[in-house]
Amino acid sequence: MDQDKIKRLQSFKVIVSEVIMVVAVILIVIVLALVVSGYWLNSDFKVERQGLLQISSIPTGASVEIDGDTSWLQRTNTSKVLTAGEHTINLAKEGYDTWSKTINIREGLLYRIHYPRLFLKERASEKVMDPNDATFATISPDHDTLLIVNSTSKWQVISLNNEKITQRTINVSAFFSSSADQTETDNFNGQILSADWARDNVHILLKVKNDDAIEWVLLDVANIKNSINLSKEFDASFDDIKIVNNSASSLLVLKNQNLRRIDVPNKQFSAIMAENVVSFDHFENEVVFLATKSDKSGNSHYLASTKIGDDNNLELASFDSGAQVLISKFYDEKYITIVNANLVSLYKETDFEKVNDFELSFAPKRIKVGHDGEFIIMTDGTKIATLDMEALEVKEWEIASSDYGWLDNDMLYAIDEGDLVVYDFDGLNRRDLTKNVTSNFPATITDDKWLYYFSDGKLIREWLIAR
Repeated sequence: MDQDKIKRLQSFKVIVSEVIMVVAVILIVIVLALVVSGYWLNSDFKVERQGLLQISSIPTGASVEIDGDTSWLQRTNTSKVLTAGEHTINLAKEGYDTWSKTINIREGLLYRIHYPRLFLKERASEKVMDPNDATFATISPDHDTLLIVNSTSKWQVISLNNEKITQRTINVSAFFSSSADQTETDNFNGQILSADWARDNVHILLKVKNDDAIEWVLLDVANIKNSINLSKEFDASFDDIKIVNNSASSLLVLKNQNLRRIDVPNKQFSAIMAENVVSFDHFENEVVFLATKSDKSGNSHYLASTKIGDDNNLELASFDSGAQVLISKFYDEKYITIVNANLVSLYKETDFEKVNDFELSFAPKRIKVGHDGEFIIMTDGTKIATLDMEALEVKEWEIASSDYGWLDNDMLYAIDEGDLVVYDFDGLNRRDLTKNVTSNFPATITDDKWLYYFSDGKLIREWLIAR
């Protein structure tokens, strides 16, 4: 064979191999794009679009059953591709109770389940503290600190996140009208109406009723001298106050229906941000509010947004009647939730694009966003509606009693005639944990190891993990 033929043959082989490589790369990219979009081959070698399930549990290592099948996986904290549609998930672990939920996998999307908690069946309990004359208690957002209030101005701050708990006393007499100028008896006669913690787990915004007057106090449980009675300091009667930042150095306040900001360290009011405000909410420096305005046809309500430090208000929508508003963040998207009577409307914050409407069987009186914006809770007494942002669906359910709170970031508890009953945030997986629990005092889970609650006025701890 002459040299020219050899060269032509080699060139042809190079071209063919390069073409094959390019085609292979293109096919691989196409296949990967389809897989990322949720397309998969089923057992019959047919292409169908699927979704991805990520599941974990507390404690880890629970066995997983999906639609009655356990062959694909033995333990939690993993991922699984599933066909679009309904699937029933069951979790179990030796020595613990079980957990179950039916979910709806959507095509090409990720469904996360990170909150299942299995409770040890045989739990050791111990009395860890006998508070003196406790009248009220509240738990920090990280579930590590407990503030116990009594009928004096000397309150207890308890650290719960160690096997040997520690406690110290703080004197709040200088910050409440109900305990001032009572050096002999040092009584605290106020009624605490609400207690909202800042995310630093140090500052608590207390709304206290003293006789017929309401006063707001920002308590610093780490350094009590830095506490401030906001009502006295600003000589004002506030309709509402919300903590803006993690350190509670910035507050949004509603006074005479005027929305303003308080710079706490400098003790300064801002200019009026909005007038005739009925309700408001914020996420970081973004504020949404409902306000009234008058025209020829009478009074109407409108929704608007603004930013802290910005003089401009952007009107978003109008309403015939008053409503409640909430702004939250889920993944990287911010949402505005409006509750108007029994209609719940969800919008994207960026362009105020409507996501969906949900009609409830009741008109909620309170609305609250859950941990990391993953769900929104709307309540009226014992009636609850949960908007699951992962599934984009609303589930209505009823809790056992009006004496309820958050056991951890994703689980509610109720004290029903002395029984401590727990639920997932959507009302599923109800379990009766323990008996003889004191009503109107909080219960909490700390460090995923201990369950704390009050019984006969004493603070009790149960171990949630095998020892």
